[in-house]
Amino acid sequence: MNKKELSASQAGEISLGNEISVHRLGYGAMRLTGEGIWGPPKDRKTASAVLRRAVELGVNFIDTADSYGPYINEELIAAALFPYPAGLVIATKGGWKRPGPNQWTHDATPSHLREAVEGSLKRLRLDRIDVYQLHIPDPVVSFDSSVETLAELRREGKIRMVALSNVTQEHIERARRIVPIVSVQNRYSFADREWDYVVDYCERNGIAFIPWFPLGAGRVAGEVLHQIAQAHHAAPTQVALAWLLRRSPMILPIPGTSSIEHLGQNVAAAALRLSEEDYVKLAGVPELIGSR
Repeated sequence: MNKKELSASQAGEISLGNEISVHRLGYGAMRLTGEGIWGPPKDRKTASAVLRRAVELGVNFIDTADSYGPYINEELIAAALFPYPAGLVIATKGGWKRPGPNQWTHDATPSHLREAVEGSLKRLRLDRIDVYQLHIPDPVVSFDSSVETLAELRREGKIRMVALSNVTQEHIERARRIVPIVSVQNRYSFADREWDYVVDYCERNGIAFIPWFPLGAGRVAGEVLHQIAQAHHAAPTQVALAWLLRRSPMILPIPGTSSIEHLGQNVAAAALRLSEEDYVKLAGVPELIGSR
């Protein structure tokens, strides 16, 4: 693939809440932090260059969270990209706190979520956040009260659209009774399909499904993955992303990387088209033939 063809736009478009359309291959910015998702990146200049290159390659959906760093990831995005180009959507999250490297604690209380939204608005230099995600349900806080808080912030004009992460179908259904839900972000890949039923639910209901850790299960089906990659003269990670793009028109992969070279490789997957045979081999479920 030559450089002129390298664009996230080749993955097609996806609508978020019938309000915004973005290219169906985004970028997850979490890795642009220090070790343990803590502190600043080792090379801030390179991290900024990755963000700018992503936009150059047609990526117009960037995913982050206030807990990445914490706070540093959002600040880095603003420093690298503000003033933001037209059409760029930055989705962020709240509801998790960070006491230290690789440590996460719940706090989806209404008071914290309000503080989190205000903080993200300031760090991202925005008047309104296009997509705000509840990072994870809090086991000691009413899920409905967390969602109701985000609905209130939406009515106040601080959030444009509400989304969820790390949830079950029951959570989604409960949330939708309170406020429209435009996307769901759960762990998912061709070989890690615990949330298949949630993908199907999202597709039926016009909700974008954003798989996190989309390249994380390579060893499970490594041999098949590498065989198909060789046949397409592609990297295994590109095949894994191409499978996700074919799995459902409502899937919006957000592969993350701190490398410009790897970023280009990921974006190139937008143009990779798998055959039905390839798709089913990776799915490992023969009955899927003809059902997608």
